[in-house]
Amino acid sequence: MDCVPCLRVSQCHAQQFRRCLQSKGALDLSLCLQNESAGKVLLPILPSCLSQLDLQTLRTVVASDSACEIVWCQYPLQSKKERGRTHGNKLEHILQELLESQGERWTEELRGDLPRSYQRHGDLVLLADSCLSLPTWKKMGQHLWSAVAKGLGAKRLAKMSRISSDGFRSPVVTMLLGEHSWVKHVDNRIIYEFDVTKCMFSAGNITEKLRVAGFDCRGETVVDLYAGIGYFTLPYLVHAGASHVHACEWNPDAVEALQKNILANGVSDRCTVHQGDNRLLQLCDIADRVNLGLIPSSEDGWPVACRLLKRTTGGILHIHQNVTSPLPSVAAIPAIDDATHRVSGKTGDREVWQAWADDTANRISSLLKDITGALWITKIQHIEHVKSYAPHVHHIVLDLECRPS
Repeated sequence: MDCVPCLRVSQCHAQQFRRCLQSKGALDLSLCLQNESAGKVLLPILPSCLSQLDLQTLRTVVASDSACEIVWCQYPLQSKKERGRTHGNKLEHILQELLESQGERWTEELRGDLPRSYQRHGDLVLLADSCLSLPTWKKMGQHLWSAVAKGLGAKRLAKMSRISSDGFRSPVVTMLLGEHSWVKHVDNRIIYEFDVTKCMFSAGNITEKLRVAGFDCRGETVVDLYAGIGYFTLPYLVHAGASHVHACEWNPDAVEALQKNILANGVSDRCTVHQGDNRLLQLCDIADRVNLGLIPSSEDGWPVACRLLKRTTGGILHIHQNVTSPLPSVAAIPAIDDATHRVSGKTGDREVWQAWADDTANRISSLLKDITGALWITKIQHIEHVKSYAPHVHHIVLDLECRPS
């Protein structure tokens, strides 16, 4: 492989630079990030975009104290497919040896039952319920999980079967190997600790957490209505500089992790945790900004958020929602080339997002009038696409400015 151009950055700013490069279409998504010694990270860049990169602008966008430089990697960076194959081949080899030592024959059916994807939380790997489920594996007993851990480079293993219907979206997770189930994540210099058997961690929300971290909330009081373990509470405190955050959460296991994380990040003096149903929250007329980070819908929290906004100055609501675009009728689609169809499909999605945002803005305006008795003006500041669950189901965030008329 030829030398690869990379952006060398400090580990503490790596996620922000990665997001910045990706937004510019300059990040080579086919290659893995490379960790160097001394806390440095190499971000692979598409050679065609190299001449267009302005390092000074990148530094300004990320942080005034950030540093970055272009370097050429003199050794082959591992592609994402190769990295997956490396772990997969090692695991397959170890498990094949284990089975044959127990007098069992290796088959294609067993190969197809190996884990193809999993979540890694530090030294703990969380497997999907669909893998390693054939009866042959059960004959290996605990030796199986020790071998899997070795093959995946983990010390602890767990398996998730589904999300429970307990109202808290608690995971149903079984520990397979290891003495405890608490793990630690570090995202953008923020520490998140939680129990994988009791709390969810959504890695897919990283772009929204980075966006929140980039807000300027100095002097503001923020209310996070669905705080969880602190996904957004902590970026508001650690990076956005909020004067105070009221974090509301009704899951007692998430509250335990949230309180631990507030202490671990040194922001306990600027955060108040309210445990229980936020619809019963006694606060009102206090917030400059309210975060409603619940999907598929945070609609139950809209009246609460409206009560929380400061009556004299108003504020901003960040409303999360899963928005579904209608599937087009096949008969109604003209014979056009695939590229045109893809572009029009994306345009169609955005039109649906805009329609939902317009309707939400009107409904919030009516709620504010009902609650305060005064007229309010709502203005759509921004619609952020966080991630997609399916071709026509999208997690979006509406930034809605609300001011008394």
